[in-house]
Amino acid sequence: MIWKGGVAGSMLMILAACDPAPIEPPLADAGSIARGKAAAQRLGCGACHELPGIDWPKGRIGPSLAGFGNRALIAGTLPNDLPRLAAFVADAPSLVPGSGMPAVPMDAGEAHDIAAWLQSQRD
Repeated sequence: MIWKGGVAGSMLMILAACDPAPIEPPLADAGSIARGKAAAQRLGCGACHELPGIDWPKGRIGPSLAGFGNRALIAGTLPNDLPRLAAFVADAPSLVPGSGMPAVPMDAGEAHDIAAWLQSQRD
């Protein structure tokens, strides 16, 4: 059977297949975001990274984490979603072999909260 939707129908089908604007994931709750910022500071993430809203230290070994929530990829290779980011902040080398970021001793709750805080950093 041949579809007879005409030019307008064909255009609607083509446009429906396109997703011109990515849908931003919802932010985590404010408590998780606040705990994540505190955990990033306590665990020393600023030794290597510039952390938004944290004045010192301002590490320069790793990239600045300002605007991290706008980034599509983690370490240039992994989709930036909350579960993957939480796994990455805890043990980057297991997800990106050869990563300059070391595994950081933290529990799953801290990893989740840090990931939530990072994803809340949007321009």
